[in-house]
Amino acid sequence: MRAPLIAGNWKMHHGPRAAEAFARALMEGFHAVPAGVEVLLIPPFPAIAALRSALAGRPVAVGAQLCHWEVKGAYTGEVAPEMLAEAGCSYVLVAHSERRQLFGETDESARRRLAAVRRAGLRPILCVGETLAERDAGQTEAVLERQLDGALLGLEARELGGLVVAYEPVWAIGTGRNATPEQAQAAHAHIRGWLRGRFDAAFAGATRIQYGGSVKPENARVLLGQADVDGALVGGASLEAASLLAIAAAAAPK
Repeated sequence: MRAPLIAGNWKMHHGPRAAEAFARALMEGFHAVPAGVEVLLIPPFPAIAALRSALAGRPVAVGAQLCHWEVKGAYTGEVAPEMLAEAGCSYVLVAHSERRQLFGETDESARRRLAAVRRAGLRPILCVGETLAERDAGQTEAVLERQLDGALLGLEARELGGLVVAYEPVWAIGTGRNATPEQAQAAHAHIRGWLRGRFDAAFAGATRIQYGGSVKPENARVLLGQADVDGALVGGASLEAASLLAIAAAAAPK
């Protein structure tokens, strides 16, 4: 059984004070989250410590939006995954589409970051997805395969325990548009099939594949109800505790 993972990616929103207030509101309504559903918050770096403190002893994980692939060094502005582990993070996003589009993230840098995340004992959430032009050109599956192959090149299943893949069609992120349930399921099924061929059936069956792209309380249940959709990577709708709780309430273990 794959436990659904509902992850709120706050992007560049919510500093330490806002994070503490969010944590209080989240825990007040946490009884609405079904048993077996995992909730993860991914704040900006300055809010990690405050959020971890506010959630101490609570069943909510904290992650980071990015890391470098080196343990230490002269990399101004970067953060090592070992530092994130020490700060109490459990997950790290790898190659979010905004990192690819705005900051030059490549399949090669995704591979290096992902390997570093695993080296530090953290769980990577590998983001993959096509642009609107690529979808319109019928290239969705080819793009997903290229991104998966680039990030997982040379890695074995035994090195990837806890891997999460997030399918986030770029054309559906922050646009108000979202893939239809059928489109999401088709992409997720293709990713799972690729994992089966690259590794094995057991690994593919155990790997959680999230959907990300304008997920809201209004569409969460039908998206999360698809056979191969194992949770959601939520952007804007994760900035209010009530909204994230409603999405989590729509999830159920498969």
